[in-house]
Amino acid sequence: MIAPSATSHEGGGLLSNSGGRVAVCVPLPLGTAYDYRVPDGVVLVPGAIVRVPVSGRFVWGVVWGNAAGDIADHRVKTIAEVSSRPPLSEALRHFIDWVADYTMTPRGAVLRMVLNVPAALEADTPSFGVVRADVWPHGVRHTLARDALWRALDGHAALTLADSARLAGVGSAVVKGLLDEGGLVRAALTTHRSFPVPEADAVSLALSPAQSVAATALKQGIGAGFSVTLLDGVTGSGKTEVYFEAIAEALRCGRQALVLVPEIALTAQWLGRFERRFGVPPAVWHSEISPALRRETWRAVADGRVRVVIGARSALFLPFDALGVIVVDEEHEHAFKQEEGVIYQGRDMAVVRASIETIPVVLASATPSLETLANVRSGRYARLELPQRHGGAVLPEITVIDLRATPPESGSWGRGWLAPPLVAAIADNLAKGEQTLLFLNRRGYAPLTICRCCGHRLQCPQCTSWLVEHRTRDGGRLVCH
Repeated sequence: MIAPSATSHEGGGLLSNSGGRVAVCVPLPLGTAYDYRVPDGVVLVPGAIVRVPVSGRFVWGVVWGNAAGDIADHRVKTIAEVSSRPPLSEALRHFIDWVADYTMTPRGAVLRMVLNVPAALEADTPSFGVVRADVWPHGVRHTLARDALWRALDGHAALTLADSARLAGVGSAVVKGLLDEGGLVRAALTTHRSFPVPEADAVSLALSPAQSVAATALKQGIGAGFSVTLLDGVTGSGKTEVYFEAIAEALRCGRQALVLVPEIALTAQWLGRFERRFGVPPAVWHSEISPALRRETWRAVADGRVRVVIGARSALFLPFDALGVIVVDEEHEHAFKQEEGVIYQGRDMAVVRASIETIPVVLASATPSLETLANVRSGRYARLELPQRHGGAVLPEITVIDLRATPPESGSWGRGWLAPPLVAAIADNLAKGEQTLLFLNRRGYAPLTICRCCGHRLQCPQCTSWLVEHRTRDGGRLVCH
């Protein structure tokens, strides 16, 4: 039997000697921690990641605090294994408790968002590749393929058989044959993926006066405790380059940085700008990366080997070793809302985590959310403004056309629905070889056609989509989209 335990967590330091009990929180929809016995010879600290038996299976959990101690000893199960991963920090455990209380969600369900890569907690399985032997074995015949393989592996670290064959441009049978005859020997492969460290001063950007003022203010916030700053700048004003300076300052201080974005698929240009500024790409975290990369990234974040992460809202629950700043880009986007499982607003939870970690958080947007503007006006958030585009670029001129003053000309080039000033502007663009994009408020004349007599809804004979009516000079059509 698993005994329910106390729900409070404690700070760092020794929690239990071998043979004692601890409270363990498991990543299941349970609101309490449970007592487990500490194996002989094991000493645990709060936040240690352990494998424990639960209902006939084993799951990874986290040591949360002292045991309740009100259950008979023979009914308390023993911890099966202790992970080699670093313990979860007190701040992260506090954050888990806060999110669980605020969202009225069992603590175990929130913990599951942190321990969402169980493979990262497993012990490394030794894997082996091949390297070249010191000398060519006596009596082994030479071939062109074998000689090419021998040359390609000269001074090379251990590679898998497939990588060795690919490097030398030979078939896998050549690698296996030379391995069997002693020309190659087995060697342990490197188990950890390498994450290059961004250089804070790799490139010096030329900032405008307004950007320099904003960047200085953000840099001064690094290491100065908790703060929330709205970076409010028009499109093209260079907000990204400004908060890059805050990230650079965090790197100089030996801290990590997290950048949250609403849609990871839209970050290709951002990644290129980051690499030009810092010399290397950042680590990326979202649901589409491979399981192997998720495992290695989770481990590297926990170990402090990853210095900068850009990710979707789930990256907020990564076990950072030394988080120094959080940036929420396009903070107004609705994509930061999690609407299934644990329901939360990623932007707001970023502010909460920054508060618990006592670090600054930057909210960047050209169209700030009403909630953020209200916090600015109440004095809870600071505000930095970039009112002009960078590099002398100007905003496009926007003109409203009054269709009462300039109605469409029936039978004209615009087929009776484009106003003459718009027709002239399009013609001018075409004459200059430029493009024009028209946004329509809806598709077709009517999105639904229903018989007034019987109520029959006209739908596509191939699917269940409603047919959309399109009217033209030659009549009308019902189209499936």
